[in-house]
Amino acid sequence: MNHLKTLTFKIAFLLFALFSMTTVKAVESITSPNGQLKLNFFLSQNGEPEYELFYKNKEVIKPSKLGLELKNDAGLMNGFTISNVQEASFDETWEPVWGETKTIRNNYNELAVTLDQKAQDRHIIIRFRLYNDGLGFRYEFPLQNNLNYFVVKEERSQFAMAGDHTAFWIPGDYDTQEYDYMESRLSEIRGLMDEAYTENSSQTAFSPTGVQTSLQMKTDDGLYINLHEAALVDYSLMNLNLDDENLIFESWLTPDAVGDKGYLQAPTQSPWRTIIVSDDARDMLNSKMTLNLNEPTQYEDVSWIKPVKYIGVWWDMITGNGSWAYTDDVPSVKLGETDYSQTKPNGKHSANNENVKRYIDFAAEHGIEQVLVEGWNEGWEDWFGKSKDYVFDFVTPYPDFDVKMLNEYAASKGVKLMMHHETSGSVRNYERHMDEAYQFMVDNGYNSVKSGYVGDIIPRGEHHYGQWMNNHYLHAVKKAADYKIMVNAHEASRPTGLSRTYPNLIGNESARGTEYEAFGGNKPFHTTVLPFTRLIGGPMDYTPGIFDTKLTFLDNENKGWVHTTLAKQLALYLTMYSPLQMAADLPENYEKHLDAFQFIKDVALDWDDSQYLEAEPGDYITVARKAKGTNNWFVGGITDENARTSNISLDFLDPDKVYVATLYADGKDADYDMNPTSYQIKKGLVTSKNKMSVKMARSGGFAMSLIEATPADKKEIKKWK
Repeated sequence: MNHLKTLTFKIAFLLFALFSMTTVKAVESITSPNGQLKLNFFLSQNGEPEYELFYKNKEVIKPSKLGLELKNDAGLMNGFTISNVQEASFDETWEPVWGETKTIRNNYNELAVTLDQKAQDRHIIIRFRLYNDGLGFRYEFPLQNNLNYFVVKEERSQFAMAGDHTAFWIPGDYDTQEYDYMESRLSEIRGLMDEAYTENSSQTAFSPTGVQTSLQMKTDDGLYINLHEAALVDYSLMNLNLDDENLIFESWLTPDAVGDKGYLQAPTQSPWRTIIVSDDARDMLNSKMTLNLNEPTQYEDVSWIKPVKYIGVWWDMITGNGSWAYTDDVPSVKLGETDYSQTKPNGKHSANNENVKRYIDFAAEHGIEQVLVEGWNEGWEDWFGKSKDYVFDFVTPYPDFDVKMLNEYAASKGVKLMMHHETSGSVRNYERHMDEAYQFMVDNGYNSVKSGYVGDIIPRGEHHYGQWMNNHYLHAVKKAADYKIMVNAHEASRPTGLSRTYPNLIGNESARGTEYEAFGGNKPFHTTVLPFTRLIGGPMDYTPGIFDTKLTFLDNENKGWVHTTLAKQLALYLTMYSPLQMAADLPENYEKHLDAFQFIKDVALDWDDSQYLEAEPGDYITVARKAKGTNNWFVGGITDENARTSNISLDFLDPDKVYVATLYADGKDADYDMNPTSYQIKKGLVTSKNKMSVKMARSGGFAMSLIEATPADKKEIKKWK
């Protein structure tokens, strides 16, 4: 009997082993070019696609499912088998039209897995690209009989976190990104969500744990992880819904007016889903993976695309000192995500001939290339007052704004005017007028436009970040290129690297910018977070350069004030990268501090090299940038609500050259609340061997120019001490 039991046990064990061997997961793996990242892909027993990601043998993404839920269809979630696997490597160096560096290396290893869904007689491809700084993956839908035209009910891409990480996040929303950032553990998001919602919320959040990308996280053992997307084309923007019990993020797409998430027709593909990872925060800021996952530029001639420094008739309207509208018979109003109650018309129309000429004169005197004028065209009083709906035609000026005269006056002084198109969310109206509006710009000497999409989208029920609107934003950019016009789009979807493909998309807002300083203020750490989040996908028109941070020219009933020192405002021109930079304050406020304004005049817009010297999300950033085509460098450093000392080496300088360093730093008694305009300027000769220690006040910063010294400089200027 004992022998029989033993034999039975052995047979059972062998059968179990044989069964186990037949159900072992077939794992397909690739590593990054430097070998530090590893991707594993496999199918579950139900044929569900899954992946996991490791960095230096540390688990970054735990096994996470992939797939799409389709409307009135079995979906693309399970029942798959692997029919083909292809691996490839790619390495190129390309030159952006404008950017943080002269060249960008695009180097990755690729895994393309073809999955057959035999029950439905169809197949898809999941393509992974593994870079030294992270992973990108997307879904591809080849042309086939049984997957031709289909409706996406939801994308189900997961990102399973390996721990309760610290995150820098804003609430999920279909219509605005204009939130203050929150810093918390993932498990704390649900409890903090109500606090995260502010008066600018569109109240369309989908979940008490839903957040927006780009999402920056830090693990307890020092890994930095960023989740975002790249190449958002003909698809809905992705938010992330968090299962806070299991710490799994899952994609959640922006719906259309009837709740559908996307209408696709093969052959097509999804945007790339991106995971940037490193144990050095500076690598997050240096990453070019988002750009690399986009296609090369579509334009043969890019000579007309130039970085722009500008001032504008804007801040006095934002602060309530002037108005967009020509009349003052308008009630207080809130439109979409922006409260204009403090900026309603007050009898002082800012976009009048004499005021605009004053800005043109200031720009010409100080070498500023363009002047933005908002509120120049008819319709603002109707829009604010709601006596009519959406009447902008983009070519009809108010009686006190002479388009021809002002553009000729600007041209005579070597300055251009920058156009403003507020669509008021009426997208079909804008598209009907688009050719006429762009031709009007060409005829009158404009070559750049700031577009706006404030308010609910028309047609009713569509959202700012749905597929339909994303197609519109790209249509506007491509149409502008036909007229050699550069676009700075506000209230549009946050960037996903499309500026590589369409470099006339020279700027976006798509986050809480300086204007909110006039509405009550941004948190002091706000601009130490944005480069790790919003700027991962592309530059932001943040509109820095406010010198009168207490808004002393107002009665300031709205309690607005700028939560930085003056020196930090200078530093933002380096830390908030953009080829489009505004000197946002009033000319008279710059005239009180022309010695500090000199830095805004001097700082470059386009770069051959950028080196992040110090960085920690939510705390501090210091960056050095080399101006394109020169040996000159500029450095900017900022801190959060804590005073800090920045210790940097100038070893990035050419070792064979001497430079004139001009430092613009917080004064000894500077404080963003008590004494924000206290600053000091120091000049001296330096070389690559110099080291510097610069004190930054609370929410302070510093800026520095490093200009190659002339023989006269070497005689007249003392060495740095």
